[in-house]
Amino acid sequence: MILLRRELGQVLRDRRRSLGRTLRDVSASAKVSLGYLSEVERGEKEASSELISSICAALDVPLSVVLGDVSTRVAASERMSRPVPLPVGAERVAPEREPATATARSAA
Repeated sequence: MILLRRELGQVLRDRRRSLGRTLRDVSASAKVSLGYLSEVERGEKEASSELISSICAALDVPLSVVLGDVSTRVAASERMSRPVPLPVGAERVAPEREPATATARSAA
């Protein structure tokens, strides 16, 4: 099952790491506790829209970019977990066979 909070957390973590920023640095800029930010990044907490916006501002990335990245990740996960359709209408039915007694009689 795809959990939006996990995908969001991974996008935020990837962005923070790509900038070379620490949890401590971003948590101070976003005015959120280090522990809570860590839980958000691990997908353990559902962050409010205000908190997500604050984290985005601390990372100097527009919210729309983060949400776009989350959307891309969710779409990729959906494609990977989509069941493979089977050709139901093209079922092959084995031809009926004659009873063994009829075959034995015709051979005689």
